[in-house]
Amino acid sequence: PGLIALALCTFIPAGLSIYISFTNYSLIHLQDWGWVGLANYERIFTGLLQGDFWRVLVWTFAWAFLSTLLSFLIGLFLALILNDKRIVESNIYRTILILPWALPSTITILAWAGLFSTSFGPINRLIISLGGEAVPWLTEPGWARLTCLFVNLWIAFPFMMAACLGALQSVPAELYDAAHVDGAGKFQTFRFITLPLLRMAVVPLLVAGFAMQFSNFSVIFLMTNGGPFVDASAVAGATDLLATYMYRVAFASTMNDYGIAAANGMLLFLIVGTITVINAKFTGAFKQADEL
Repeated sequence: PGLIALALCTFIPAGLSIYISFTNYSLIHLQDWGWVGLANYERIFTGLLQGDFWRVLVWTFAWAFLSTLLSFLIGLFLALILNDKRIVESNIYRTILILPWALPSTITILAWAGLFSTSFGPINRLIISLGGEAVPWLTEPGWARLTCLFVNLWIAFPFMMAACLGALQSVPAELYDAAHVDGAGKFQTFRFITLPLLRMAVVPLLVAGFAMQFSNFSVIFLMTNGGPFVDASAVAGATDLLATYMYRVAFASTMNDYGIAAANGMLLFLIVGTITVINAKFTGAFKQADEL
């Protein structure tokens, strides 16, 4: 019964979303909504919404790629430092660095939004007190994207650090001793021992991390609410991702077009699912699990 209930809770909302994506369900058609076939998808790709969609899609890919890659590199760098036995009190540093992951993300994001506020944020006040000019952290498209990316990295890197640190600690010390005896340097040891052994543990995390970042919602929604809006006629803001854009089409615009929003959700699902399958297939990340 529990599995049946879980399946129903999963498939009923998904099935309803798929069905709505083929209807004209909206604020205008609350009572008389009906089947329109592929019309919603045509509006997304070739209609008035195509400019917003393609711009949001490109930014979503860039966001997911940069967030995944940079959080991994930062996490790996810190894990290599913490894994060094010469580091004194490494447990204290590890505890401090894991805090961004341990704190509730909603509170953390809202705190960063206050710190980066253009008008009254402490960061701009400090810059002004030092003789500089206020930086439009959240009100200028370029700065807003960089600021949101920074906050997202601050939240994401501890998980990558913990995963890399666990993988590093599972590498047999005898391999490093043998490499040292053979005259291998630090770079050669890292390239031919550490990276290959990290691959099986890290690649699935990168695939899952990319998929998670591709459908990220909270950072953008709480930091900028998708803005700033350069074009007053555009539905999507400069920092909107596909997830926040889908929410905006359904609930935060004059359209309230649930059919279009559901179609965007289906496209988001297909993109994330396809990327995950392709990456898993080419990297062999889940080959061992499949064999079992």
